[in-house]
Amino acid sequence: MKYISTRGDQTERRFCEILLEGLAPDGGLYLPVAYPQVDAATLARWRGLAYADLAFEILSLYIDDIPAADLKALVAKTYTPAVFGTEAIVPLRRLGDSGLLIEALSNGPTLAFKDMAMQLLGHLFEYELGRRGEQLNILGATSGDTGSAAEYAMRGKHGVRVFMLSPHGRMSAFQQAQMFSLQDANIHNIAVEGVFDDAQDIVKDVSNDLAFKRQYKIGTVNSINWARLLAQVVYYFAGYFQATKGNDEAVSFTVPSGNFGNVCAGHVARMMGLPIKHLVVATNENDVLDEFFRTGTYRVRGSAETHETSSPSMDISKASNFERFVFDLVGRDGARTKALFGDAIAREGAFTVSPAEFSAIAGYGFQSGRSTHADRLATIRGTDERFGDLIDTHTADGVKVAAEHVEPGVPMIVLETALPAKFAETIREAVGREPGRPAGLDGIEALPKRFTVMKPDTAAVKAFIQAHCAD
Repeated sequence: MKYISTRGDQTERRFCEILLEGLAPDGGLYLPVAYPQVDAATLARWRGLAYADLAFEILSLYIDDIPAADLKALVAKTYTPAVFGTEAIVPLRRLGDSGLLIEALSNGPTLAFKDMAMQLLGHLFEYELGRRGEQLNILGATSGDTGSAAEYAMRGKHGVRVFMLSPHGRMSAFQQAQMFSLQDANIHNIAVEGVFDDAQDIVKDVSNDLAFKRQYKIGTVNSINWARLLAQVVYYFAGYFQATKGNDEAVSFTVPSGNFGNVCAGHVARMMGLPIKHLVVATNENDVLDEFFRTGTYRVRGSAETHETSSPSMDISKASNFERFVFDLVGRDGARTKALFGDAIAREGAFTVSPAEFSAIAGYGFQSGRSTHADRLATIRGTDERFGDLIDTHTADGVKVAAEHVEPGVPMIVLETALPAKFAETIREAVGREPGRPAGLDGIEALPKRFTVMKPDTAAVKAFIQAHCAD
């Protein structure tokens, strides 16, 4: 399997090359030259597999430069009940008579769906760096959950340092504590005085400085890294198998989304042949994606227009992974994709696809909707009262939007993106009580914290990396 850039560079690279690289040299994102196809016979063979075995089958279609025995061992070490709490890894539960099912993706170490890919990424990085005898400096940006998932996956890993940028003061107290309380020598937290998009822009700026990137061995764990998105493809298949009895049934998924990585994995699964009828994108008040799917216009917001909400992990106005879908939408035309995401965004901060391209969106199964703080409160309260099921704020955005798109006879699976404990303030506002916490996490907010506050300045972040690489 070979990979190319969304912005026209046709140089074909193998999986382990792009695993450590992040962005392509031309600033694009990597995608496979073609999506491998699965048919009904393959689906029948995969049905009933344990999650780790299913993950191995899917990942093997995309990874051919790691020996099969080694890949199987890495996957088996990742997806265990000890790490994710259940044999099913991603168990499905029904919300009463609502027509909705919730796929639990948040039972890992940091209580968020990011663990599903990040735990694997940690093992892949350590394995490949060990083979090469090299080190890697991971630079990432987080709006709340990616950071802690990455740090918990990479802490203590041989040959890996983590430099994680987050928007100063814009995460929940629990999210901040999960990251900033880590004292591991290879973990560095940088709180950027701005919004998530400012942090994400710095990561892209550094990644686009090829000389610096190569000198300091910069890699990324954000979902611009193909390996992370690939790992997320697996749970769409796992959810499908749990929700259906035969291989000709279709399901729909609703995905709370800000950066488009989670739902982009669903797009990949659908392109492979998984019978997904609709992929419903649920946004909060930062509704860049909902606006696109309604109008065909993708309009980036500045910091002043990026709302601080009670589903903070989706407070994003530049959806990095969206470029991967648009590349497919425009017929895999790298020059067209570069003109939209490079030239048009730089010049006007927005682009509008052609009428023909907009009409083609329906063929990819996408729908969308929007949720507000009032919607979140009502959904959390209603779900708790009707079904005895307490959900977090981001999952509430998904449940609210999913309810607007349910179709008779088509299971609607909502991806649970985090547990309520991470957003206790809003849960208290909604239901008047504290959400439960897994054992060992009481009092995490009071632990000593280690982080550095910085202006949104790429040069300053580079200097910080240089200084700590010399330690």
